[in-house]
Amino acid sequence: MTTRTGALDAVVYGVDVQSGDVRGDSPAYALVIFDGESLERDVVSHRKLLRLIERETPAIVATDNVFELAADKDSLIHLLGALPDETMLVQVTGDERPEPLSRVASRHGVPYEKKPMAEAEASARLAAANVGYEVSAFTDTTALKVARGRSTGKGGWSEDRYTRRMHGAVKRRAREIGRELDDAGLEYERDVTEKYGGFSNAVFTVAARPSDIPVSAGRGGDTRVEIERERRDGIEYRPLARRRDHVLVGVDPGTTTAVALVGLDGQVLDVFSSRTVDAAGVTEWIIEHGRPVVVAADVTPMPETVEKLRRSFDAAGWTPTSDLPVDEKLHRTREAGYDNDHERDALAAALSAFDSHEDQFERIRAKVPPRIEVGTVVARVVAGEESVETVLEDLATDQSGGGDSEDQGDEEPAEPERTPAEREISRLRARVERLEDHREDLKATIADKDDRIDDLEGQLRSVRNEERREVRKDREVTRLERETERLERELESARETNDELEDKLDRLKELWKLDHSNVADVAGDRQDLVSVKVIEQFTRDAIETADENVGLVTDDVLLLRDASGAGTSTAELLVDIEPRLVLRNGGLSDAADEILFEAGIPVAPAEMVDVDEVDELAVATAGDIEAAIEDWEARAEQRRSEKNAEMVDQLISEHRAGERGEGD
Repeated sequence: MTTRTGALDAVVYGVDVQSGDVRGDSPAYALVIFDGESLERDVVSHRKLLRLIERETPAIVATDNVFELAADKDSLIHLLGALPDETMLVQVTGDERPEPLSRVASRHGVPYEKKPMAEAEASARLAAANVGYEVSAFTDTTALKVARGRSTGKGGWSEDRYTRRMHGAVKRRAREIGRELDDAGLEYERDVTEKYGGFSNAVFTVAARPSDIPVSAGRGGDTRVEIERERRDGIEYRPLARRRDHVLVGVDPGTTTAVALVGLDGQVLDVFSSRTVDAAGVTEWIIEHGRPVVVAADVTPMPETVEKLRRSFDAAGWTPTSDLPVDEKLHRTREAGYDNDHERDALAAALSAFDSHEDQFERIRAKVPPRIEVGTVVARVVAGEESVETVLEDLATDQSGGGDSEDQGDEEPAEPERTPAEREISRLRARVERLEDHREDLKATIADKDDRIDDLEGQLRSVRNEERREVRKDREVTRLERETERLERELESARETNDELEDKLDRLKELWKLDHSNVADVAGDRQDLVSVKVIEQFTRDAIETADENVGLVTDDVLLLRDASGAGTSTAELLVDIEPRLVLRNGGLSDAADEILFEAGIPVAPAEMVDVDEVDELAVATAGDIEAAIEDWEARAEQRRSEKNAEMVDQLISEHRAGERGEGD
């Protein structure tokens, strides 16, 4: 809600359709540019009007009907989104149900003619006098999004590295924006989507307009920044000068003080509650938001705090015949919004006071001519207990520059010669002077408090900035501690891996010594030793474990501690190693025996070779190895001969069986 109460110190554009229609082709507009003193007039196209608004950023664009600038609701929302943040669109004739411009202009004493340029001038002058409603489709909250500035591509060997780089760039840019928002003292919430290497996007919801945010939209390198104001559910019409309205005030005093304002039409205007505000603070808040006609409470008699407030505004008081019950309060405020029971009670009091005066307000409104403000008459009739006719006559006299009664007041005639009406007018004028003096005192108090508020807000900003720095420092310390713990875990894991590799290296060194030295410390007086590599079982896992520990290569001599249970695939795995000799404990399965025989892998019982074991290492003499191999070769030759003989016998048998079949 705007807080302006006087003429503008900036430029106002008054606009009215000159020819054509926004729903058709090429509408032309009468444009009046008003800076509070001088006027400029022009006729422009729709496109040129928008370019002027974008370039000059006037404070207000005023019209008697916003749908002269936009064809429909969607177009209006688009227009509002395209206006500069510093520019308001104002409909001077009212909200969703506008009045004729001629009536509004007459009521506020603004010249009016039924010509486009004159109507544009009237709109500009009315908006400059704070008449009208601001049309808004956006809140004062802005969404700021940081995302990737390029596509990650369709694949390739470097796609992962490229994607990681972009995600890292988004994360860095998000941190920079967070620091800029912190430095500007803006409140915001951040929502990030973490991806490989950083963030894929980060969304900041900032409680400010785009013009107040020290970040610009755009694309740079691997990132892009988008800024968009938050949309309302619909289009909102907000009065430019609500604080000038006459209102009914409901007050609920206590530990938590609540105040509610209701207009003379029964509409809820505002509600407020606080645990810390004092009587002066309540008075200031009411002065900022309206001019009280009636001050109401929900209990009877009226509490002393509320009575003092009523007297300070010289307003009429209202209390119910008996305390309002809770169910009646709930029913009366069912369509109003409030945050707590105190605000509900204040609303119930104000709305009940309106219900009590509604008929009186309607009677007054029916008697007041269009050029006179209804609220002024209502205030004097209700609070001052004057008649409508007396108030209207007094207002007419003031507008015409004075009359006989004023002249008589100046001449100070003798008391017996003054009529009752004149005495009442004199009394009221004296009261007005007292109220004006009181108003000036209140303005001075408000100015002092505004200065105090500015000082306290400055101190608060400094404290908040210091707290934010401390929070960032704590976050950085926590992050570094976590990083340290992670590195310590990685170091411990690396040490364990290193120990395992050192053990394996020691074993491999021992094997190398057996293969490349006289291993005198193991063999003693024996020479020509050959290393034997031990496999615990004839299984795939045992073979792979031995290969991992000591390495299995071609021409190795292998010892199977348990040769039973092997199948075809396990035997084929051993064949792939191509060992020089396989020593077995126990018997092989038929399938494994056949695979090793067909592959020409010598297999001998472990008892044939004298194997000496040192820790995990084993050795045997070359002579024993050769003898075992020669024994296998002899047995293999005999086995092949037997197989050949069996094949010949089988062929002869099959041949004879065939001849007998032909003879039959």
